[in-house]
Formats: sequence, C-alpha cells, structure tokens
Amino acid sequence: MDREIIVEKLEALRYCVQRLRTKCPEGAEALQHDADIQDIVAMNLARAVQLCVDIATHIVADSSAPAPNTMAESFGVLRQLGYLSEEITNNMKKAVGFRNIAVHAYDNIDWNVVHEICSHRLADFEQFAAAIQWVMDKE
Repeated sequence: MDREIIVEKLEALRYCVQRLRTKCPEGAEALQHDADIQDIVAMNLARAVQLCVDIATHIVADSSAPAPNTMAESFGVLRQLGYLSEEITNNMKKAVGFRNIAVHAYDNIDWNVVHEICSHRLADFEQFAAAIQWVMDKE
C-alpha cells in the first residue's frame, strides 16, 4: 500500500469535512434557497464519500481480499480486513447512497437530508479517517 497516497487522501477528506462545517448554514431553509451553497455542500459531501471509497479500494487492492463489486462493498472488505468497526462500515455504506444521488440525480437531492448529514453525520468521515490512520500507524 502506498502510504503517501492514503495520507494525501486523508488530508483531502479532512479539508472536505472542514469546508462542510464552515459552509453549511445553520438552518435547512437557508440551504434550500441558496444554489451556491448547495453546490459547495453537495460537491464536498460527494467528494468526501469518493475519497473514502478511493482509500478503501486502494487498501483492498493491496490485500489478498477479493475485489468488491460495488463502492459500498469496499467498506465491507475493510471491515473483514480489520480496518473498520461494524458501525463505521454501515455508516460509510449509507454515505455511498448519498453520493450516488448527488452525482447521478442531483435534481432529486433532498436538501433537508443534506442539512441533516452536515449537522449530524460529518463525524462519520472523521471516524473513518481515524480508523484508517490507526491501522496505518500500527503497521
């Protein structure tokens, strides 16, 4: 596994989470009516999920585990390899569902859900990053 690639992706993930914290408005109503903020938030959320998927697939590719068939499955493989808890695995699988909507059905985004994610689920990305960092530090 190329540790430098993982470190760079973890740093980009931290940047996305920080950007979400500073740009997401306090109320869902404000998010629903500001197209510029919608773009910033949706892009950073989708990017955060994609970075997690990239990290997962990079680690899986370096292991002897079979390649996952879907982005969400990559987190299950990390769980099997001992990188993630069941809770983090499940949360990241759910995040992939959001990413798919943001990328493929942008006009169907429920901005109340996006606001909920920004208000209460950003720690999922931080927990993912911490779990990956912990395993890397052990090796």
